[in-house]
Amino acid sequence: MLKQTDKIAIWMESSLDDDYGKMGISALRYLDNEILCVIDSVFAGKNISEVSFIEKDIPIVKDLSKAKNMGANVLLLGVLTSGGARPKSWNNVIKEALNKGMSIINGLHDQVYPDFSKYLNNKSQWIWDTRVPQFLPKIGSAQASNLSNKRVLMIGTDMAAGKMTVGLELYSYLKEKKINAGFVATGQVGITVTGKGIPLDAYKLDHACGAVESAVIEQKDKDVIIVEGQGSILHPGSSATLPLMRGTCPTHMILCHIARNESLRSIENIKIPDLKKFIKLNEELASVIGTYPDTKVIGIALNTTLMTDDEAKECIIKTEEETGITATDVVRYGGDKIFSKLI
Repeated sequence: MLKQTDKIAIWMESSLDDDYGKMGISALRYLDNEILCVIDSVFAGKNISEVSFIEKDIPIVKDLSKAKNMGANVLLLGVLTSGGARPKSWNNVIKEALNKGMSIINGLHDQVYPDFSKYLNNKSQWIWDTRVPQFLPKIGSAQASNLSNKRVLMIGTDMAAGKMTVGLELYSYLKEKKINAGFVATGQVGITVTGKGIPLDAYKLDHACGAVESAVIEQKDKDVIIVEGQGSILHPGSSATLPLMRGTCPTHMILCHIARNESLRSIENIKIPDLKKFIKLNEELASVIGTYPDTKVIGIALNTTLMTDDEAKECIIKTEEETGITATDVVRYGGDKIFSKLI
């Protein structure tokens, strides 16, 4: 649906500076389309580089009318909600965008098309609900274990720990090195950025392994397949890790962790265990103690956003000393330390 010529406005009202703005921030980082503006009345008048680590010259405007006047023809709903429900307050924004002739990209479980398709004005308009499965997969059968390539799965200690970001950074790195690499997007953000993938959390549980497996096998000709991770084996609200492990049969994994976090952000009574032990648990789960291909965590990708440069570097050194595994912040310092292990 999304064409290279489409010009984007990202709606991030009141979420530009929190975790719920993950979809918009990721689009700002990785989407190839021209992004004309971000809509957020809280920061209107500023530039995106003034309120985030994204060093791009993209203005923040107060409303949809301003975005439309700038030439935007697609509105990307850049805010994700707990459980993927669409707030009623969004309805007027969606209706206004469609009435102005704009198309919509939606990453929530609550679909936009069924309720708002009647507002489409012309054949060039569309609504893309990215969290809708596009096929019914076969039941998983560990086909990926028979492949001879490298399969790299992103895992995490929590939700929103950087799994998609690190995966896309690795994908870009390998492409720059002329490595024949593929990327399997498994969430709405990755699907939006890459244009394809599987919305894993929208599949019935019995079909989840097969969906991952199908997406991996589709790229079997790649020398390295990067699989975007979801959730965490630690999080009681996440059921994605095991289907990802079984469908990918990973040969390598990268652990994503928010530096200094000692517990899950949304459930503070659940403590993050010793990283070395947590890594061992994930390795044994992925291989089922040797039944499936052996897999190793080759690096720890730390998110040090809230740290000073000195604090971040000290944290990286400490993490390496405590785990014996290479660590870095791939956004802040580049990923070569970890990524070069795959060449």
